[in-house]
Amino acid sequence: MFAWLLYLALGAFAGVLAGLLGVGGGLVIVPILTFIFTARGLPAEHILHLALGTSLASIMFTSVSSLRAHHKRGAVDWAVVRRITPGIMSGTFLGTCVASRLSTHTLKVSFVVFLFVVAGQMLLDIKPKPHRQLPGRTAMFGVGGLIGGISSLVGIGGGSMSVPFMVWCNVAMHTAIGTSSAIGFPIALAGAIGYVVNGLSMDLPPLTIGFVYLPALAGVAAASILTAPLGARLAHSLPIGRLKKVFALFLLAMGIKMLLSLF
Repeated sequence: MFAWLLYLALGAFAGVLAGLLGVGGGLVIVPILTFIFTARGLPAEHILHLALGTSLASIMFTSVSSLRAHHKRGAVDWAVVRRITPGIMSGTFLGTCVASRLSTHTLKVSFVVFLFVVAGQMLLDIKPKPHRQLPGRTAMFGVGGLIGGISSLVGIGGGSMSVPFMVWCNVAMHTAIGTSSAIGFPIALAGAIGYVVNGLSMDLPPLTIGFVYLPALAGVAAASILTAPLGARLAHSLPIGRLKKVFALFLLAMGIKMLLSLF
């Protein structure tokens, strides 16, 4: 019962973040699921794979709820979503194939490094200056493949990369956040499928489908669906810059805790 409460609380927090910052919640879901799975005694060699797969599967539900809320406010550029999705799905699926062959230790190191990079970017308010337009279809495929591949290795919806990319290409911040929520769905879909397919041949505990742990998915998804629209509403009224700095400190704390667990 305590684990279920943790899953629900995690989902509620991740849902708000998805709507508020366009980050999909994976930056929070993966480390906390890692701690929970470790405490519950799940196989150590597959803990990160299960956290990544479950995170992406839950983001499928969070992103739909979040993108609907942003779409109602006219903050989703569907032309960008259509152009970047083929690359996103290709890169994400290939990324899961690579991740399934990496050790938990290697994946944890990669995730910690990514956490520190994102937290540093938020704390220092590093933003690309808008000085170009969105690239053509071929370049968008390449960008999507890169975002999808990295997202699959760290179990996120790609917002920490897609939002800066769109801002760099002269997309307004609120539109970039809303569009990032929509882009999160194909990332999550391809990622969830990839982690399921690549985990089917593994010796995993009950209540899993591939590298997706169903009890955690149910709890996180159920709560995040309810809170993602709240985050989307808050995104249009709260000081996003200050909130990002607070979130960055939280990410640093999570990264340090995961880093210490490596030794």
